[in-house]
Amino acid sequence: MAPAVDNLGTNCEPRLIAEQGIAARVAAISEPVLDGIGYRLVRVKIFGADGCTVQIMAERPDGTMTVEDCEAVSRALSPVLDVADPIDRAYRLEVSSPGMDRPLVRRSDFVRFAGHLVKLEMMIARDGRRRFRGLLLGVEGDAARIRRDDSSPGESDEVLLPIDEMAGAKLVLTDALIAESLRRGKAAERAAQRQQAENGQPANRENSEAQHKHVQSAPVDHRGDAQNEGE
Repeated sequence: MAPAVDNLGTNCEPRLIAEQGIAARVAAISEPVLDGIGYRLVRVKIFGADGCTVQIMAERPDGTMTVEDCEAVSRALSPVLDVADPIDRAYRLEVSSPGMDRPLVRRSDFVRFAGHLVKLEMMIARDGRRRFRGLLLGVEGDAARIRRDDSSPGESDEVLLPIDEMAGAKLVLTDALIAESLRRGKAAERAAQRQQAENGQPANRENSEAQHKHVQSAPVDHRGDAQNEGE
C-alpha cells in the first residue's frame, strides 16, 4: 500500500530546469503520474555504465522522500512506462530521493536553499562563461542572485542568472547543508510520527533528506513485455 501523501495532485509549480532528448520524454510521461499520487518530479537521468539505468528523482511536496516513498513511486511508474515504452532497450528503473546535494529545478528550490553554496551551468554563456559557483543569495523574479567565489580579477562578485536559462543547478555539500538537512529530516520525522499517532498508526517511518532509492533487481525489457502481451 502506498504511503499517504497530503495535497494529492496539487503541485502546479513548473520545473524551470528540465531535461533534453529521451530523458525529457521519460519526464513528460512520469511527471503527471507522480503529481497524481502526490509527489514531485525533480530530475530524470539516463546512464549506461552497467547496462541502461533510468533514474527518476522525486520528492514529497515538503521535500522529504523515504524508502517507502521510492517504492510507491516505482510501483506507480513501472506499468505506465511499460505501456509508453520510451526507451528502445532493456533498462533498470531507479527511483531515488534528491539527496542532500540535490539539483535545484523549481523557483521554490532556489528560495528554500538561499544561503547555501551552489554550482550552476548556463545553456548560453553569460559574460563569457557558462559555469558559476558561489553563495545563493536568493531569488529576484525568476532569476537567482549568486555571490561568486570563482570570479576573476575585475569581475563583479555578484551575478543575477535567469533560472530558465540554466542547464543545471546543484547544491554543494557543506557542513552547513548537512546540518540543515538533518534538522529538516528530524522535523519531518516528528511531524510524521504525530500524524501517525493521530491516525492510530505505529510510528515506524523514517524521514530524512539523505539519499534513499528503490531499484529494480534486474533490467526490464519493456519492448519485449509489450510485444508478448499482444500475442
